Amino acid sequence: MSVEEGVKEALKSWSPKTKLGKLVAEGKITDLHEVFELGYKIKEPEIVKSLVSGITTEVVGVTVVQKQTDAGEITKFRVVLAVGDRNGWFGVGSGKASTMRVAVDKATNDALLKIIPVTLGCGSWECRCNQPHSIPFKVSGKCGSVRIELIPGPRGLGLVAGENIKKLLSLAGVKDVWTRTYGATSTYPSIAYAVYDALKNLHNFVLG
Repeated sequence: MSVEEGVKEALKSWSPKTKLGKLVAEGKITDLHEVFELGYKIKEPEIVKSLVSGITTEVVGVTVVQKQTDAGEITKFRVVLAVGDRNGWFGVGSGKASTMRVAVDKATNDALLKIIPVTLGCGSWECRCNQPHSIPFKVSGKCGSVRIELIPGPRGLGLVAGENIKKLLSLAGVKDVWTRTYGATSTYPSIAYAVYDALKNLHNFVLG
C-alpha cells in the first residue's frame, strides 16, 4: 500500500471531533490556507492529511530514553521528525513511545498539528525573477543555543547548507538559499526546530 493509499484508508475511518474537522469533512473548507486565514487551530492531524497531498516525512533524530523503576528499567524512543509537501508547507514534531514505530507515528501527528505555511518568493538582489524558488527576505530562527539565518539566493544557486538542513528546506519547498548557523549545530533536533522557527517567522512577518 502506498503512502497516499494509506492516508485515504485512514481518512475513511476518521470521525471529526472539532468544529474545524467537521467543516473539512463536510467539504466546507477545502484549502489549508483558508484554515490559517480564518484563525483556526489545527487539533486533528487528519485535517492536514485531507487538505494537503504529497506530504513526506524526514526523521531528524532518535534518542533512547531509559528510566529506572521498581519494576526494572524502562526504555523509550524519542523521535523528532519533520513533514512537508515540498511546496510551501512544513512542520516539526516529536513523539515518545516504547516502540520505534509508535514514536514515529506520534511525532508525525505532532508535526502535522504544528504545520505552517512557508512564504516562498525571490528576495535576492541578484535575481529578482519574482518566482517562488527562494524566500522573500532574510530571516532567522533559533532553538536553544542554535541559531540559523536564511538569506535569499538567486535561481540556480541551490541550498548552501549542511546535508540535514538541506533536507528540511527541501521539504518546505525552498530551492535556493544561503544559510549561516551558530551554536551547537551537531544537535539535529535543535537545528530542525531552529529552521522551523525561521520559516514560521517568514509567515509572521508577512502577516505583520
